[in-house]
Amino acid sequence: MLPQDSLQQEVIESVQVSLKFDLLYQRIRPDISKFIAVTSKLSLKSLDDWERLIRAEIFYSLRKYSPKQSGNEIHQVGSLRWMDICNADGFRRERALRTISGGAPNSFLLALTVRKLNDWVPQVRAAACDALPLIAEASDPEFIVDVLFITLPYWNSWGRMGDIEKEALMKVILMEKVTEALKKRILISSSGPVATIFVQAGRTTALDKFLAEIAEKSVQPSLRAKAYRCQFESKFVWAEGLTWQWVDKVHGIRRSIPVLKERIISTTTPFIEVLRSATTDRSPMVRRIAGEMLIKELNNIGDEAFKLANILASDTSQSVAERGRYALTDLKKL
Repeated sequence: MLPQDSLQQEVIESVQVSLKFDLLYQRIRPDISKFIAVTSKLSLKSLDDWERLIRAEIFYSLRKYSPKQSGNEIHQVGSLRWMDICNADGFRRERALRTISGGAPNSFLLALTVRKLNDWVPQVRAAACDALPLIAEASDPEFIVDVLFITLPYWNSWGRMGDIEKEALMKVILMEKVTEALKKRILISSSGPVATIFVQAGRTTALDKFLAEIAEKSVQPSLRAKAYRCQFESKFVWAEGLTWQWVDKVHGIRRSIPVLKERIISTTTPFIEVLRSATTDRSPMVRRIAGEMLIKELNNIGDEAFKLANILASDTSQSVAERGRYALTDLKKL
């Protein structure tokens, strides 16, 4: 549901004002400045509902000046540009993407552009792939990160988006200004699916050199845990949609499971240093991973294994302490 009736009305009025009709010359002379100003106020939540509202209002506003009602042929001078990204006509959406120049004026309109990577018209998706890197190059990186935060956690549900379209967005993440802004945002974010955003961005090499910093300094424990695991295992693992797995073929029972993909990475920090850091992390979520990795690599760590195992065994978290005690028991056997 769309919030704030007053904001909805502002959006509707901005579309109507943008489609200025020149009565003398029987022309529509677009001016989307008010539309851009209003969309700058919109939240990136409920994007689908906002886009549907804008699309409907464009349709109704243009129909007022249709030849059937006026008796004359109505011409449009210039393109609706950013507004036409929402147009119901696929030709207009494609033309808008092909003709837009410069950066996105706000996060909302950039998010609508990214959504065209999942458009139902193949030619529009192709135009979005071509246009997105050019638009991103000239856009505020904070706008881009805003869009990544509402796109990466959910884009696996975009059924029409393929590898080519995903690659277009990955190219944007690899831009230096975007990588830096994304790293800063995920470090300070205290809520939201930041760990998911992190591993989805891990499809590229963008965050590889920041792994140690993210593991040690991130606010969210789940993100620190992911970053530590990436260093321990020397790989990023992410979900690539869902597939079906049979539970009982006789009774036709099955369940959906995530399809996992991975990318091997090279880590510069020695394993033992990462383990020391994880063992003393402030979150039991991370310390549990430290215990898991200590047990897994017990034979390869050396004398320091006793020290780390004792630290974990005396942990206030029962699940962490269990791992420490297990490691101590194994060490005594050795």
